[in-house]
Amino acid sequence: MTTFADFGFAEPILNAIAGEGYEHPTPIQMQAIPPAMQSLDILGLAQTGTGKTAAFALPLLHHLSERRIHAGARACRALILCPTRELAGQIADSLRTYGKFVGLSGALVYGGANIRKQIRSMERGVDILIATPGRLIDLMKQRAIRLDMVEHLILDEADQMLDMGFIKPIRLIVGEIPKARQTSLFSATMPKEIAHLAEELLTDPKRIQVAPLSSAAERVDQRLIMTSQVNKQQLLESICHEPEVKRAMIFVRTKHGAEKVLDKLEQQGMSVDAVHGNKSQNAREHALERFRKGHTRLLVCTDVAARGIDVDGVTHVFNFDLPDVPEAYVHRIGRTARAGAEGISISFCAPHERDNLRQIERLIKKSITKMDPANLMKAPRPAAPKPAEVQYDEDGETIFVETVGEASNTLAAPTNAHGDVIGVLRRTGPKEMLYEPRNDPRRDGKFGARDGGREGGRGGRPGPRGGQYSNRDRSDDGDRRPRAGNFATGSVFNEGRPQQRDESRFGARAPEAAERPA
Repeated sequence: MTTFADFGFAEPILNAIAGEGYEHPTPIQMQAIPPAMQSLDILGLAQTGTGKTAAFALPLLHHLSERRIHAGARACRALILCPTRELAGQIADSLRTYGKFVGLSGALVYGGANIRKQIRSMERGVDILIATPGRLIDLMKQRAIRLDMVEHLILDEADQMLDMGFIKPIRLIVGEIPKARQTSLFSATMPKEIAHLAEELLTDPKRIQVAPLSSAAERVDQRLIMTSQVNKQQLLESICHEPEVKRAMIFVRTKHGAEKVLDKLEQQGMSVDAVHGNKSQNAREHALERFRKGHTRLLVCTDVAARGIDVDGVTHVFNFDLPDVPEAYVHRIGRTARAGAEGISISFCAPHERDNLRQIERLIKKSITKMDPANLMKAPRPAAPKPAEVQYDEDGETIFVETVGEASNTLAAPTNAHGDVIGVLRRTGPKEMLYEPRNDPRRDGKFGARDGGREGGRGGRPGPRGGQYSNRDRSDDGDRRPRAGNFATGSVFNEGRPQQRDESRFGARAPEAAERPA
């Protein structure tokens, strides 16, 4: 089978696929779609970025559209479990794209969002429910969701759900689902616990493996720099200044470490944002959206973003800290070289991380190419103020010239009582400035900050009582939290506005950010 039309999808699904410009299926899709169309259980092993979402989403939409029944209040016909809210949103976007002409309803349920909105979204029941295990358990305990009508169960990134401690919640959830169902389990790695879970959930599954187990993306150029922990930041800044780094993700082990790296990069004037567990859901989605649209060039994150972030054009992945779990390395570098593109991963290894490096190389079954940090190009730093120059006018009088920045405007030269020029200040900026001698004590901070504020702080603009505001306000986008509801109509993302029943379909796309109410 070389085209999507060969799989026998319904005409509305084929129209949606054609509208997206997709012609030929990926290897995982060619192997997974035929047994899924026959309602067989599937055990899929594939690395990230291979098209797994379409491999289970397209057959699911076909089955649900061929047999249309109402699941009933608080129920669903298909349940998709995934580990993170970011991955849940990505799956919802894919279903909205592929099913825009099908007319199926759906809901999105995950932590960090308003639970009352999610309860209301499930009151009448939906065709497809996308959920993270923790929030789904909460709603099941409140009797806001029932799973007795589930016909299709899909577990995506099962190994990460295992790493996050969701193995017991998954067993609890599956215990509420009828045994007469189709089950698909997709994972990038296959530890023993996942193998045992697959034996429990799957019945005579079709095993699919399109790449060597736990292998890294073949199109990723993997590089390694041996350095000390204190030199990592300087190396990162030096490389990020290079024009080849067009869009990059920087992985740090801890949330505090991510904020520290973020601050240092901002001080270098780089366009950067962060995603980690201490960020609110609203701030995380805002940062990801800015990164996806190219408004920020660098994204600092912890392993919470190692999966479920599908952003085109990521040219580099930096492992500022090597992960403690070697499988996480595979998922990190899988953020680049997606959809047939190529990418580069650069890992920094300090002496105390050598054991982690050995485990990673043992897992991927290859040695990572080492780079000499001494050969790295030095980062271009902002031009420092030029030293004072001495010039002379036509009469031989001395002119003191001070230059700030590259492009500069020359102010009117002050003169003495005899009309002689005594000084000229060249600078950039919109406001007029008076000439100030080089030894002005205010410039050295001896009399406090020039604007009357206190000294110290983070260098923000003057605030009340002499304090300072921070240069970086992460909550300036308001309290626009994502709303639960029908992801086909966009009520998950549109401030919770009421939707008409006839609009609760995949056919109505979510509004763009510019169209959302303030």
